[in-house]
Amino acid sequence: MAALFPFDNSFARLPGQFYARQNPVPVKEPRLLALNVPLALELGLDPAALAAPQGVDALAGRIAPEGAHPLAAAYAGHQFGHFTPQLGDGRAVLLGEVVGADGQRRDIQLKGSGRTPFSRGGDGRAAIGPVLREYLVSEAMHALGVPTTRSLAAVATGEWIMREEVLPGAILTRVASSHIRVGTFQFFAARGDRESVRLLADHAIARHDPAAARAERPYLAFFEGVMARQAALVAQWMCVGFIHGVMNTDNMTISGETIDYGPCAFMDRYDPAAVFSSIDRAGRYAYGNQPAVARWNLARLAETLLPLFDADEEAALALANQRLDAFGDIFERAFTGRLRRKIGLAQEHDDDSGLIRDFLALLQAGQADFTQGFRDLAQALAPEGTQAFRAAFGPVFGLDDWLARWRARLAREARSAGDVKAAMDGVNPAVIPRNHRVEDALEAASQNGDMQPFERLLAVLSSPYVDHSDAADLAGPPPPGGAPYRTFCGT
Repeated sequence: MAALFPFDNSFARLPGQFYARQNPVPVKEPRLLALNVPLALELGLDPAALAAPQGVDALAGRIAPEGAHPLAAAYAGHQFGHFTPQLGDGRAVLLGEVVGADGQRRDIQLKGSGRTPFSRGGDGRAAIGPVLREYLVSEAMHALGVPTTRSLAAVATGEWIMREEVLPGAILTRVASSHIRVGTFQFFAARGDRESVRLLADHAIARHDPAAARAERPYLAFFEGVMARQAALVAQWMCVGFIHGVMNTDNMTISGETIDYGPCAFMDRYDPAAVFSSIDRAGRYAYGNQPAVARWNLARLAETLLPLFDADEEAALALANQRLDAFGDIFERAFTGRLRRKIGLAQEHDDDSGLIRDFLALLQAGQADFTQGFRDLAQALAPEGTQAFRAAFGPVFGLDDWLARWRARLAREARSAGDVKAAMDGVNPAVIPRNHRVEDALEAASQNGDMQPFERLLAVLSSPYVDHSDAADLAGPPPPGGAPYRTFCGT
């Protein structure tokens, strides 16, 4: 029988201080909840073998698939600004790495697979709700074009776990370009282990930034690559109204992929101060704060790399600060560029930033839905569609004046209304993982064992830029007057 996973494990070849060897803790009665067949094929895996009893046992951690080198990775992290020198994979095990049909190397990790040396008193398990949330939202983010970890499978464990209440357990098979985090570098830097920082940087360069190895200052080039990826990632988050909710340094990847979907949410009514996480009481990770937090996290990464930037500490600091000072401009170019396309502009003009800022101000003043406001704007290309666009707003002064400015700006590009609308519909989603619909799907699966709402929502979210006439109930914001939405960590 062919191996389930054609493993080729590079992280496991690093010295032992980078991880703890750890097998998943077997579970009672695994049952496949969801299998991502397209992703399996992309990874060169056999979906039928994964869905067979032996495959489900491997996805549940009951058996170690051939070629696996299970381990729990070590890392530290700043959590809400406070440094914890040892975190690590407390409920996850990296089985190994595969090189897919596209030539890309990816990690295969089981999340919720039991206690590890990094569990810090936790049970190492996960409930069905958080597992299916990560599966649903990560795959929706992928369909939206946002760099993200992916979900290969979700398996019910047949066991119960204790949180605020007793909940059915599950395990997620997560796929990532790597699980190296800012906190991974912090783990060794906090211990004064410069050699391990260098080994980790060399490993990360080989995996994510091979061109940096040929630069005059390879580690500085590596840092610039991480910074560029994070600036682009946060710009993409914000252009789909995504709020990560817990941007700790252990949740920022070197690869530039979104990771950890615990208290995340999608903004309905546009508000830069929007916060949904129940643990973010001060709004540190609010929607509008995400660029500043990304820069703060990158500064923490730079601190770990200073000895590699230059042997002279002052020179190293100057190099780091020079690069960090550029983050704001890099982010603004990425963010404004995407917003420009969202309002239908293909060319760049000096006055575009003002037009974009004024539209965001109108969204906020009119308490308009972020996703619907941009999607409906394309309707206003035709005079008869203007009323439908206005319907997304409450009473707001200046909307018609802005529309006149916008149409005048579009006229400078000499494109047909049809071309502009097609371009706008290609970047403004018709459907996102609406918080209330996600909760409906998770409740049905967790409380009633009914996966149909989850499967229906996942199917619609797989093509987010298409108007789904048979799923209009999944596209719109929640009805007014409901209780404020709150998210929780899920641990």
